Amino acid sequence: MNGLGGRAATINDVAVAAGVSRAAVSKVLRDAYGVSDSMRERVTAAMTELNYRPRVAARAMRGRTFTFGIELPDFSNQFFTRMLTGALQALEETRYQVVIAPAERGSRYGLRAIEALVDRQVDGVVAVAPRATPESLERIAAHTPLVMFGRHDTSDDYDTVAGDDVAGAVLAMEHLLGLGHTDIAHLTLPEADVDLSSPHGLRRTTYLSTMAERGLADRAVIITSDEGQDAAYRATAQALSDGLRSTAIFAAHDELAIGALRAITEAGRTVSVVGYDDVPIASYPGIGLTTVHQPGVEMGVRSIGLLLERLDGRTEAVHEVFDPELIVRSSAKAV
Repeated sequence: MNGLGGRAATINDVAVAAGVSRAAVSKVLRDAYGVSDSMRERVTAAMTELNYRPRVAARAMRGRTFTFGIELPDFSNQFFTRMLTGALQALEETRYQVVIAPAERGSRYGLRAIEALVDRQVDGVVAVAPRATPESLERIAAHTPLVMFGRHDTSDDYDTVAGDDVAGAVLAMEHLLGLGHTDIAHLTLPEADVDLSSPHGLRRTTYLSTMAERGLADRAVIITSDEGQDAAYRATAQALSDGLRSTAIFAAHDELAIGALRAITEAGRTVSVVGYDDVPIASYPGIGLTTVHQPGVEMGVRSIGLLLERLDGRTEAVHEVFDPELIVRSSAKAV
C-alpha cells in the first residue's frame, strides 16, 4: 500500500513526500546532470515508499508538442547525415518538426544533450550516445520515447536501431583475406576498447577473432585514432612512420578510412583499405573506397517510425537490426 487510498502515485506525490519540487523529481528520474546524492536518496526513498512507477503514458496527458529531438555526436560524419535525411523523410507528411542537439564530449558523452532535448518537452528522441549507460537511458525512457541509434542494447524500456556490425566486419575481413592479405591492421576509436557492445567495439572484436581463427593473431595490429579524417590521417601516418608492416587496413568507419588513405598516399605506400558505412564521398572516383554499406536513410526512417509507434501506444521494446552489404571499389587490391 502507498497510503494514497488505492490510487497510483503521481510525480507530484513523490515531490511532496520528498520535500522537493516536481522538477527535481523529474531530474532524478532522468539521472540529469547536477543532481546531488542527497536529493537522489530522498526522491528514491519517496518513490519506494509510494510504489511510484513512472510511465510514458502519463506524458501523453499533457498533449504533444509535435517535435522530436535528434542527438548526434559528430556532424562531420556523413553516415549520420544519411540517418538525419531518413528521419526528415519520415516526417514529411506529419506535423512534426525536428530539434537537433550536438553531444558534448566526456564521460557522459551524449547524455546531457539528450536531457536538454527532454527538458524542451520533445515528444521523443533519437540518439547516438555510445557511452551513456543503459540505466541512465532507461530513466529517460520512463518519460519520453527513446530510440538509441547504433546500439545493441536489449532494454525493455527503449528501442534500438543498428546495423549487424559483426556480419559487416566479417564481410570486410573476408574480402581482405580473400585478396591474399594476412597482415591486416584495424583502425578504430578509443571507445572500441571500452564498450565491446558498441558498433566499434563489435567491429574490433570481430576483427581480432577473425585474425585468430585464421591463425594470424600475432599479426593483428590495432591503430587507435580520435574521431575525424584529420585524426585518422595523423594516426595512420604515425603508424607508417613507426614501421607498420600491414598490407591492409580495416577502418572502423569511412571517415577514418579516408584519413588513412591520405596518409598512405603521402607516404608513397601501397596499403589496401576497407571502410565501413558507405558514405557518399566513398564512391568518388578519386577515392573509390571499398566499404561496408549500412542503409543509413532506411535506418533513420525506421527510427522515427519507432517513436511514432510508441506515441500510438506500443509498449514492447523493439530492437531492429539492418543487414550490411560489401561494396567493392578500388581501394582494396590483391597482394
